[in-house]
Amino acid sequence: MNAQELLSLSRASLRDMLKRGHPIEPTALDDAEYRGVSLGLPSPLVKLTWLTFRKTFHRDPRTGALRGWNVRMQQTGLDGARVPMLDRAGKPRCFGFYGVRLGREYPSMPVAAQHGLVIDYGLGDNPRFDPIRRGRDPLVALEAGSVERLLGWTYLDAGVGNVGTPSYFLLEREGPLSYVPVP
Repeated sequence: MNAQELLSLSRASLRDMLKRGHPIEPTALDDAEYRGVSLGLPSPLVKLTWLTFRKTFHRDPRTGALRGWNVRMQQTGLDGARVPMLDRAGKPRCFGFYGVRLGREYPSMPVAAQHGLVIDYGLGDNPRFDPIRRGRDPLVALEAGSVERLLGWTYLDAGVGNVGTPSYFLLEREGPLSYVPVP
């Protein structure tokens, strides 16, 4: 299924795909960029936020940890040019920093996707009181043994339980990492 076809799926269908997804070898994501496509959100919300974004994965040479961040992109549609928005210094606008862990480390995850990975915004270099720190994204491969297309979903760790969101996303591999922000 391509991105356009996935956009037409119900959240229940996306949830089933997440459950049936395949494990990801974490090192296969090292120093890669992915085109992200928001799925499952009502169209007015997508218009207020974004349809496409970039998600990155970087193996930190100091710690060996897999980490990453999101990059705001100019909204040019599914088939449009992939142009990052820039900050005042002319650097890509990065936000939502995260660490990546094995799904089995999150046994209370609200969707049975412990066989995949989890993007954990609580492990990233985000402002202390930023609500994004509560975000967790289970992530699976759509094809066995391949990291070309990944499916994720966002839930919130509320401290006393987990809260699901309607936000799913597709990640399609774009290529090697092109920019690493200085922490």
